[in-house]
Amino acid sequence: MSESPVQQLEVRAVLDYREIGGVGCILSNDVGRWYMIAPGRVTVTRSSEPLSISCKKGSAATAAEVVQARLDTSNLMGNLVISAGLGYFVDRHSGAGYGYPAILTVVMQPSAPPPEAAGANPLDTRVF
Repeated sequence: MSESPVQQLEVRAVLDYREIGGVGCILSNDVGRWYMIAPGRVTVTRSSEPLSISCKKGSAATAAEVVQARLDTSNLMGNLVISAGLGYFVDRHSGAGYGYPAILTVVMQPSAPPPEAAGANPLDTRVF
């Protein structure tokens, strides 16, 4: 079976081609949910299901991405040889045989201005 059912990930956030900090992110899959501030590291539980990432920087920018789990082939051969394939099926069921990319870069999108601010004329707000 694989070494660990958990994996440490590094999450970075990019807005307008620049890395930004202080971004609140929620990562989740079918076995859990984790909160973190990017850039930074978080330890998640491995799963064969995708990892959803939702990030927000105040009211300035947001992001939502999904990362597919990949079969961890580094332990696959050992599992097949040592356990006659049983370890592979246990890892597949538990998710421990899967992993996500070690470094995740989330591309932030600028938030749209509020509707009242988008069409507001600065001269309309003057007080005489």
